[in-house]
Amino acid sequence: MIRVTDSAAVQLRELLSEEEAGAGLRLMVEKGGCAGLQYAMKVDISRDGDAIMEKDGTRVLVDPASAVYLQGCELDYVTALNDSGFKILNPNAARSCGCGTSFEPAATGPVVAAPAVPDGEACKSS
Repeated sequence: MIRVTDSAAVQLRELLSEEEAGAGLRLMVEKGGCAGLQYAMKVDISRDGDAIMEKDGTRVLVDPASAVYLQGCELDYVTALNDSGFKILNPNAARSCGCGTSFEPAATGPVVAAPAVPDGEACKSS
């Protein structure tokens, strides 16, 4: 479902090292952001129905509603001067805003998205 890069696995191991056994990084898609939908992440434990991806002793958790939008994504960890952190590369996004946390899905889904800004334009929600 989601491919976790080696870089993301290293950072996840560090992030989850002090969490309870079985904890993972939960990836979610929520309504909001300047492109209609936005990514959210938090450390959590798995729930019934979650898709669970494991890599190098780490876990990524995705609920069924978010899985529709995250199928085939890549979770990476990027280190850059102006913006470091976990990044989601989403082949299901028709457009995304400049901040990279908000996107418009390529296929219509159950969430009615707000009008998107042109691809790469700065997000005004930050």
